[in-house]
Amino acid sequence: MTKIATVTREIAPADLGRTLMHEHLVIGYPGSEGHSTHPGPSAEEQFAICIDRIGRLQELGFQSLLDPCPADLGRDVELAARVEQATGFQIICATGLYKEDEGGAPYWKFRGAFEPQVEAMTELFVHELTEGIGETGIRAGIIKVASGPGQITDYERWVLEAAGRASLETGAPITTHTDRGTMGDAQQKILTDLGVPAHRIIVGHSCGTDDHAYHMRIARAGSYLGFDRFGIEVIQPDAKRIEALVRMIQSGAGDRLVVSHDSVWCWRGEPLPKALLDSAVDLFDPTHFSRNIVPRLYDAGVTEAEVERLLVENPRRFFEGGALVPLA
Repeated sequence: MTKIATVTREIAPADLGRTLMHEHLVIGYPGSEGHSTHPGPSAEEQFAICIDRIGRLQELGFQSLLDPCPADLGRDVELAARVEQATGFQIICATGLYKEDEGGAPYWKFRGAFEPQVEAMTELFVHELTEGIGETGIRAGIIKVASGPGQITDYERWVLEAAGRASLETGAPITTHTDRGTMGDAQQKILTDLGVPAHRIIVGHSCGTDDHAYHMRIARAGSYLGFDRFGIEVIQPDAKRIEALVRMIQSGAGDRLVVSHDSVWCWRGEPLPKALLDSAVDLFDPTHFSRNIVPRLYDAGVTEAEVERLLVENPRRFFEGGALVPLA
């Protein structure tokens, strides 16, 4: 039986229950550690914020979430483990690296001036999946990769290749970041050309566009699509996300869609002006899909069973690793 590593134990996919597939307990852009005059919330404040958010999700019947924060974006697996231990809420963390313009690329590119880095990245990913992250013993349950808008850089190809190699070696699935609804199909092709089964891939932030043809190309090629930025209307209005999601369900692709918010609960440093950070508390609400989007989906003709498939069946099937039925 396939097992999933959470930050404190192993579970079966059937134990996931209602699951959000892209949320962040904490994010810290490279450089935030140097902003000593504005370090962000303390460890205890972060813990309290996360406990509050988890409690709200548990009231709505959620049991699990995926926090796909990569290694270079302020990932804190010990915080996640502490939260899981305190609440019983299941948290899956990630290995992997972020896109070139906002992640840890300077380190890897400097190192790459002396020798190829795909092998070193692969070694890192495999170790974090099989042995644990640093000295924590906490294992990642998924690999995270990312690309920027409109192109995949040479550096991002290094990361994609390393992720593909690590996935094949360990059997771990992959989830991706895309910008503005671009490059998801290119990410998918790079990974599947390396031998990664398409159904082991979630193309994240696919709701950055309402381009139905783009969505269906990815779906027909056999991967999952993340409609996982609900509530972030400065990127795409929820009305367009809903319309695109409904159209995908009506097109028969409802079995390969997962949903979430890409909410960030704690920020390291002060990457936004304080007034914007304060308003982000309301913007990044991980209960938004259940409270505000689901009623609008019902109004659009989506059934309760179809919503449960998004939240329960699809995450379970993704982690089980079963192939998807081909689409016409």
